[in-house]
Amino acid sequence: MTKNKAVAAKPLIGVYPGTFDPVTLGHLDIIERAMKVVDHLVIAVADSPDKGPLFNIKKRVELMKTDVANNRKLKGKSIEVVAFEELLMDFVQRVNGRVIVRGLRAVSDFEYEFQMAGMNSYLNDDIETMFLMAQDKHQFISSRFVKEIGRLGGDITHFVTPNVAKEMKKKFGL
Repeated sequence: MTKNKAVAAKPLIGVYPGTFDPVTLGHLDIIERAMKVVDHLVIAVADSPDKGPLFNIKKRVELMKTDVANNRKLKGKSIEVVAFEELLMDFVQRVNGRVIVRGLRAVSDFEYEFQMAGMNSYLNDDIETMFLMAQDKHQFISSRFVKEIGRLGGDITHFVTPNVAKEMKKKFGL
């Protein structure tokens, strides 16, 4: 006579990669949505020095950690923020991820994301890509636009947290 043993399912680990330079309210929206689906989320901050980031990798990780910790919707959720500089699929495999989380804002994002998902699937078809749409109020926000507005002294407080706005003002000497 055999007993049925309940097999505990492996936790679903998602990886949300990006440069997050800077982290925006749109990024935080995608993190909140991802946490409705995955058990644990690794926010993977890409070093990407070739993109000429405004903030160095250490500061971007610090800003993301602070914004996640200060977000009441994310309190008690299983989230970690780490820097990475290797091939994304190698990183995802190393952290036992099974899903890559990607945010979509507009149709213009789709073609690039579609190609990237296809390439990632070719590299490792055991890892899925999950696309999440940003809320309407966040669909037009991009880090690039936020940096440009901030650099020119415009009001960025509708696009980023107070923490990020303060750091950007310091960076731009405002």
